[in-house]
Amino acid sequence: MIKKIPLPLWTIIAPVIAWLAYFAISLDLGIFYTFFLAAVLIAAVLAAVHHAEVVAHRVGEPFGTLLLALAITIIEVALIVSLMLTGGPDVAVLARDTVLAAVMIILTGIIGLCLLAGGARFKEQVFSLPGVSAALVTLTAILVLTLILPNYTTTTPGPQYSSAQLIFVAVICLVLYGAFVMVQTIRHRDFFLPPDADGNEETHAAPPTTKTALLSTFLLLLCLGVVVLLAKALAPEIENAVVNFGAPKSLVGIIIATVVLLPEGLAAYRAAKKNRLQTSLNLALGSALASIGLTIPAVAIVSIFTGMSITLGIDMKATVLLLLAQFTIMLSLATGRTNILQGIVLLVIFAVYLFTIIAP
Repeated sequence: MIKKIPLPLWTIIAPVIAWLAYFAISLDLGIFYTFFLAAVLIAAVLAAVHHAEVVAHRVGEPFGTLLLALAITIIEVALIVSLMLTGGPDVAVLARDTVLAAVMIILTGIIGLCLLAGGARFKEQVFSLPGVSAALVTLTAILVLTLILPNYTTTTPGPQYSSAQLIFVAVICLVLYGAFVMVQTIRHRDFFLPPDADGNEETHAAPPTTKTALLSTFLLLLCLGVVVLLAKALAPEIENAVVNFGAPKSLVGIIIATVVLLPEGLAAYRAAKKNRLQTSLNLALGSALASIGLTIPAVAIVSIFTGMSITLGIDMKATVLLLLAQFTIMLSLATGRTNILQGIVLLVIFAVYLFTIIAP
């Protein structure tokens, strides 16, 4: 008797085809193959979302969302570090631009879309306020220390930290992120659980077996890895399209960051559509924290050991938009309830961010 496969067949085939397609890039098969790569990239993203939900259901909240955030962030850090080590004219600002793009996409794009979708379907959604407050206060401190404070220190000229300052801030980032993870998973885990978990049918659905969860974990890592590699491989084609459109090259980083964040974004959106806003916020805010809290220490280590200078301070326009996004998020999530208006406001800020990249 043939044993039934515990996962949908397409979620197993998609990452395999994506990896084969990636290794065939060197054959230079032309423009149609580029479109094929884009298609398998999307398939890998959708498969990653499915496997992330399987793993999250097995380990429970908030461990599932933390796992997905860490997996994507570690791969993102590996991509940034590899690009830094290969060199290039934009290496000094690569980490800063990537982190800023990821944070703005998460805070205004992903969360805004989740609040809009959830508000449109359920009018109001509730979440655990203590957990969100813990994430926001940690995120605010890390954002200011890494992206804004370098503009005002005087040891070295320009928006850069000295070596001693960079090491100190890297350690502070790890301390803050480590403290948040401890609070999220051990000391105050109940802060990050859905307030209406008892009435949620999915909470009480039978979890997948350990074997299925382990298979999904392996396939999730395969999917995330190939998503980043395909995004990197498609970057020159994206850059050419952006240049032909007449937009600045900085838009390329935003497009690639969007592709890398797609698995989390789709998982957060699907959770909001199922009235599980707490899961959406755990994914989004946890990802923002991991993205900046782990990326900055990683690039700091590379900078110290290679002697490479990195620029962390953002310009005044980006500072205004970042602070506006953070302030709006705090106001939107201050009561433990959300509606469609907060989602619209956040998406408008995201649109302004994109527009000012294209037309600075």
